[in-house]
Amino acid sequence: MAASITASITTVGVVGVGTMGAGIAEVFARSGLDVLAVEVDEHAVSRGRGRLEHSTARALERGKLDETARAELLDRVSFTTRLADLSGVDLVIEAVPERLDLKSRLFTELDGIVRGDVVLASNTSSLSITQLAVQTTRPDKVVGMHFFNPAPVLNLVEVVRTVVTDPQVISDVTALAHALGKTPVVAGDRAGFIANGLLFGYLNHAARMFEERYATREDLDAAMRYGCGYPMGPLALLDLIGLDTAYEILDALYRQSADRLHAPVPVLKQMVTAGLLGRKTGRGFYTYAGQHSSKVVPDAATPSGADSGTQTRPIGTVGVVGTGTMATGIAEVLAKGGHEVIVRGRRGSRTTDAVTAITRSLDKAVDRGKLSAPDRDAALGRISTTTSWDDLAGVDLVVEAVAEELEVKREIFATLDEVCKPGAILATTTSSLPVVECAAATSRPGDVIGMHFFNPAPVMKLIEVVGTIATTAEVVDSARQLARSLGKVPVTCGDRAGFIVNALLFPYLNDAVRMLETHYAAAEDIDTAMKLGAALPMGPFALLDVVGLDVALAIQRSLYREFREPGFAPAPLLEQLVTAGRLGRKAGKGFREYP
Repeated sequence: MAASITASITTVGVVGVGTMGAGIAEVFARSGLDVLAVEVDEHAVSRGRGRLEHSTARALERGKLDETARAELLDRVSFTTRLADLSGVDLVIEAVPERLDLKSRLFTELDGIVRGDVVLASNTSSLSITQLAVQTTRPDKVVGMHFFNPAPVLNLVEVVRTVVTDPQVISDVTALAHALGKTPVVAGDRAGFIANGLLFGYLNHAARMFEERYATREDLDAAMRYGCGYPMGPLALLDLIGLDTAYEILDALYRQSADRLHAPVPVLKQMVTAGLLGRKTGRGFYTYAGQHSSKVVPDAATPSGADSGTQTRPIGTVGVVGTGTMATGIAEVLAKGGHEVIVRGRRGSRTTDAVTAITRSLDKAVDRGKLSAPDRDAALGRISTTTSWDDLAGVDLVVEAVAEELEVKREIFATLDEVCKPGAILATTTSSLPVVECAAATSRPGDVIGMHFFNPAPVMKLIEVVGTIATTAEVVDSARQLARSLGKVPVTCGDRAGFIVNALLFPYLNDAVRMLETHYAAAEDIDTAMKLGAALPMGPFALLDVVGLDVALAIQRSLYREFREPGFAPAPLLEQLVTAGRLGRKAGKGFREYP
């Protein structure tokens, strides 16, 4: 707590010594505080002590503690089965099961036991702090202090204020979290707080995609890992969290917000009812080697992410239409992969600029040791340029990579339909327009496919392979095989707005903007919560500034138009910032200012 108050805390009470409570007790004890841990009976006390001993033993093995420090830590923690023994503590934090009736009774009892100046904190991740506070005679001294699991390892602590919490209490608890070596963020009292409030909408959306068979579990997870740099895919993360826990959190979010995006998808309830809870039971979206195992056991049948098994088309020479950053990146990737590449630009100067850009990129790869000089020269030797459509007549694949303007793309595909040989695959790199619109401009819709490369194409490993209702299985498999031959990771999905990555990413970013515009939490705290609490590479506002707020708004609008989902409507604040010219880093000002 604030300097003098922090010094006055010598003993902390922890009620509930399950996985979370034992971790919290360890955190306080590591900081030199005495901890009195309370459990319901001696058997539960024994389990709690065992968890603490096991955790500190692992810290010892990893060199995080030495024998002396471990012994001192364990000596600071004592156990009891009597709440009355907490009468002398200076702070209480509860970590009992997520049941409002249980926590409410506990807070009423604690209120009658501890001193009047003692702060009562809850580690709840989804229940209302306000409802707990009103069970006491000190609602101004009740606060949320949400640690993340495992508490000794993860640094984030969400400090949750209610409308009646004393501001000094928030300052004191924030200072205490800092003293524990944690990073606190302050949020208002609503289900999910910051991290879970944003994370679980995204996870629920991914589960809905799986339920609708829009994409396989493997492709959904690979898309977010390779397209966004997330440490885990959404379905694997749900298995780690536990599908029962996820269902409870989503249900709490929905009951409070009535937002359909938080209504748990039926497949979650079905899996929970069937006992398929994820890693802890050995089976969830994936099957594991055993309970609590992280090793995935392959399905006995053909993996759901595999190709259909149809014969694929040979792809030798490839045409690339466009001379922008995406087009030159794709041309470079194809040339390094051994393909003859013809870059078709509108004017001679642009094709010259394209070759210059490719040469510069390859030179950088040589300087960084990613490519040898002979391989660079060979790749450049495979690239030719043209301003004539007729030069694409003999290619096996054409990749269109021009601006996101539907009429322009339709015109290009109509021309390619006339020029290219029968059997040539026609691909678009669009990230937001319907692939079927391009197909409809041709007389060969079965040969048209989306191949959404991610920028920069030479670096990013993901390619979204997007088949329309008319695309043949042969063409889909050919595109997937080509992607793998280029060292990329192909994921397959249907032809609807956002495909996989944008459809999952941008509603999450939009939700973060809504959170900010309601003054629920500061942008810095929201970014910190998602980086530390969900292990994401960037917070939502830092990412929005990189992507460009105008780009984010355009994508969110396309999602809203297609799905007509109220929760997908662009946040008013996002609209206002774009109107004001605050577009992110490229404009020097977005959610932050840039030099």
